[in-house]
Amino acid sequence: MNVVVLVKQVPDTYSERKLSAADHTLDRESADAVLDEINERAVEEALSIKEAQGGEVTVVCMGPDRATDAIRKALSMGADKAVHLFGEALHGTDAPATAKALAKVIGTVEGVDLVIAGNEATDGRSGAVPAMIAEVLGWPQLTFARKVATDGSSVKVERETDAGILTVESGLPAVVSVTEKINEPRYPSFKGIMAAKKKPVSALSLADAGIDASEVGLAGAGSQVVASAPKPPKSGGVKVTDEGEGGVGVAEFLASEKLL
Repeated sequence: MNVVVLVKQVPDTYSERKLSAADHTLDRESADAVLDEINERAVEEALSIKEAQGGEVTVVCMGPDRATDAIRKALSMGADKAVHLFGEALHGTDAPATAKALAKVIGTVEGVDLVIAGNEATDGRSGAVPAMIAEVLGWPQLTFARKVATDGSSVKVERETDAGILTVESGLPAVVSVTEKINEPRYPSFKGIMAAKKKPVSALSLADAGIDASEVGLAGAGSQVVASAPKPPKSGGVKVTDEGEGGVGVAEFLASEKLL
């Protein structure tokens, strides 16, 4: 099977993240950048399918030049090759345009049987891009999977919802998004890290992928943030001294905050 895994480089959640003062988009240069953890799980699932079925795993990433670090991390885990869509015009691209762009990049990969993605990225959390990609491609979508099984001609997943667990199945090709419960990703070995340096990474410009600059970017986004402000510093809180009336003081405070 030929599996494509969608990966994204995101600001480390342990870093202080903020928006740019110029256009209120995420300031990616202000924080350490890492491969999104949910993407590691998507890569792990693709590798497990490859080990069981044979075939090839291709990593697809859309992002700035330094996103190659995230790509190499996925390759060091065991993916075979990668395609990197880059370009300054991508800055500020919204979810629908991202889905259209990624669908075109997927179209440049020959013989794709299955696309696997994380259910949502930690920097955007829209949780909709995999489904949008499936819609653009015209493929079945099996989202929020906590278990995936395939026989090479169809794919079956356990889909976790607020109402319970659903078992859904479709033919291939298809798009699957996975949750954090899907697996525990492997750690890249030293051998894998060294091998990743030699694995092919195809760098695609917008023109290479058949994408017009007017189709992506902040100017064409369906919504924009027009104002933002840093989160206020934490206050010292209110200290209630218990000298026999502590319970009353707590109750009065909760009432003043309209919590009672």
